[in-house]
Amino acid sequence: MTRTVLESATKSVTIGFDEPFCVIGERINPTGRKKLAAELEAGDFTTVERDAVAQVACGATVLDVNAGVVYNSNPNPNETEPPLMTAMLELVQGLVDVPLCIDSSVPAALEAGLKVTKGRPLVNSVTGEDERMEFVLPLVAKYNVPVVAISNDDTGISEDPDVRFAVAKRIVERAADHGIPAHDIVVDPLVMPIGAMATAGKQVFALVRRLREELGVNTTCGASNISFGLPNRHGINNAFLPMAATAGMTSAIMNPLALPVSQAKIAEKKAEVQAAGIVLPDDIDDETFVTLFGLGSTAYKPGKEMEAIRAANLLLDNDPNGAEWIRFNHAASGGESRGGRGGRDGGRRRRRA
Repeated sequence: MTRTVLESATKSVTIGFDEPFCVIGERINPTGRKKLAAELEAGDFTTVERDAVAQVACGATVLDVNAGVVYNSNPNPNETEPPLMTAMLELVQGLVDVPLCIDSSVPAALEAGLKVTKGRPLVNSVTGEDERMEFVLPLVAKYNVPVVAISNDDTGISEDPDVRFAVAKRIVERAADHGIPAHDIVVDPLVMPIGAMATAGKQVFALVRRLREELGVNTTCGASNISFGLPNRHGINNAFLPMAATAGMTSAIMNPLALPVSQAKIAEKKAEVQAAGIVLPDDIDDETFVTLFGLGSTAYKPGKEMEAIRAANLLLDNDPNGAEWIRFNHAASGGESRGGRGGRDGGRRRRRA
């Protein structure tokens, strides 16, 4: 069985066909997060610290760290990103003890990250362009680390899954030329938005099976891409992740969190409740209020996607004795769980004679 081993200073995580689905937390990434980008340019790492701790607490076993900020004061990422990547990685590995994923399109930032990251991090990423392969693959070989291989090249992202498979195969073959084994390559077959391509789900499931059977590689994806542009994205993601795991996908770069209910949302709901003539106790706290009205929580909690992944691990026999499923639900409910695997609770009852 193919196993990709990642390590922190003291902890090891294995991505593999017969291993629990690996959740790579995506939130330490300023792309599309203006507030975080501004904080990072100002040298403020408050959100990075909070997101690192919260993601691990909610089930991420690896953390992706991306320092892709375009500074207003200096728009050249080749100058600004390497020192920022170094600072972020040193900070995160001082807060949590999980393997890290060094995520950058700037070659110098990847190398800067590899110099300071303890253990055996994952490099994100190499693509099928010759120039990219000829820089990243020797770096991967030099530091003996695994790498994410994204199935696009200088022609862009093909909608043809056969083309994306061919790009992945070319990367695997080029990596072998540098002494990098297939088990150290985690292929991202590229998930298309199903709102733009109706066959996107079926395509990626077929691609994952083929990558597993023909190339013997582990796989990953940006999980939320599948639901981009559609309503109830969590509902789509919750279905996609177990289906992808069943097809053979072994990891995903994703958000493991259900974000806290904002104060603005709480105030809006309280106004709505009071307008309906409902009298609230004067001393009701925000957590009790949001729980009572089904809004979520004021604290970070595992997202519904994490529930779907835990269930998939159980059903695929990658959760021995259902221990993680029971622990997850015990923590979520704050009470006792009933009926482990093979137990009588929840099973079909035999009718009495």
